[in-house]
Amino acid sequence: MQFPENIFEAICDRLLPTACIACHQFQHRSICNNCLGALRYEGLFNYQCCYQCGVTLQPEEIAQQYCAPCQISEPYFDETYCLDRYTGILQSPLHEFKYQKRIAYGHALSSAWNMLISSQLEHIDSSYLLPVPLSIQNLAQRGFNQSWEIAKRIKCGRHIQKSPYILKRHHYSEHQAGSNLEDRHLSIKGMFYVEAKYIEQIQDKTVIIFDDVMTSGATLNEISRILKDNGVYRVINWVLLRAARPIERVQHV
Repeated sequence: MQFPENIFEAICDRLLPTACIACHQFQHRSICNNCLGALRYEGLFNYQCCYQCGVTLQPEEIAQQYCAPCQISEPYFDETYCLDRYTGILQSPLHEFKYQKRIAYGHALSSAWNMLISSQLEHIDSSYLLPVPLSIQNLAQRGFNQSWEIAKRIKCGRHIQKSPYILKRHHYSEHQAGSNLEDRHLSIKGMFYVEAKYIEQIQDKTVIIFDDVMTSGATLNEISRILKDNGVYRVINWVLLRAARPIERVQHV
């Protein structure tokens, strides 16, 4: 039951000062008006980005609305929407949330998404919103899935069903951080699967995948491949922070 928890949060918001997750100034919101304003006018969602992978377009790419790598080697996913750059003011709060287990920062990041970009995505017709999953081992180690903690609080159409159970991840010990693009694509292959009892439900559906960070796009591309192999019609990425464009794109095999 959420009612008592909501009352407690409302009382705290009214009576207790809160440090902005980005600039750490004390006020009454988890992200202050100055930082919201900076994101509102400088966030990646305001820029001309590739329709398919969400990376900032070069001037010569704007007319096509697709970056050169996506034109050369089309990813499995169909659209990508990103709030801001990975190098922006939300990078540090996201790290605090993921690695220092400051769960309240997850609430604040969801709020930033809702205030800044959710209204632009109201038109999207989808059946499911799924977080990028962690393996059971990694979930036990961290204690929470950061993508799900954000995704379950973001606004979307009431017809869109949110679920952390449909998409699953095998456990591998290798980490992608610091790997080159080709190694990322190879290491992620075969890592995800759809829970068998949900396969029939996702047939011919559009699915939104939420991820906290998109770097090379290898993870989201592999998830999209698995989903489409299991009957999904379209895959749309919603991403909190987008890293700079990769230097190269691995061809589909």
